[in-house]
Amino acid sequence: MSDLHIGPAAATDLTDVLDFWKAAAEGTSISDDLAGVERLHARDPRALLLARRDGELVGTVIAGFDGWRCHLYRLAVHPGHRRQGIGTALLAAAEERFEALGGRRGDAMVLDRNASAHRAWDAAGYRPEEQWTRWVKPLGAPTR
Repeated sequence: MSDLHIGPAAATDLTDVLDFWKAAAEGTSISDDLAGVERLHARDPRALLLARRDGELVGTVIAGFDGWRCHLYRLAVHPGHRRQGIGTALLAAAEERFEALGGRRGDAMVLDRNASAHRAWDAAGYRPEEQWTRWVKPLGAPTR
């Protein structure tokens, strides 16, 4: 896999990343817009990692660290490049980043319905924690 390069996204990559997620990522997020990704990049320009092969964007992961916890989002590999170790390489790069920052445990947001992602995360050593449920509230939305 010597032709694979993994590194942080540049500000000029962000529009391409959003287009990539439309083709390669499962589901959408309230933050999947240019303003949201620009805020991520401005706050932590090394959090969004890109995998490129021969200059082509083939994978992404967001490796966010808030100073206490390590969070993984948007692990996505282009459908035409899956099962070639790209996801594994992206996770290794994210984990190296976390360890360098002093992180002690990574957690990932994985859709319940995405069985192929479950297999990939399991193969990478991640396990679901059945005792937790994610609670969310879109900000700016009225409560019931």
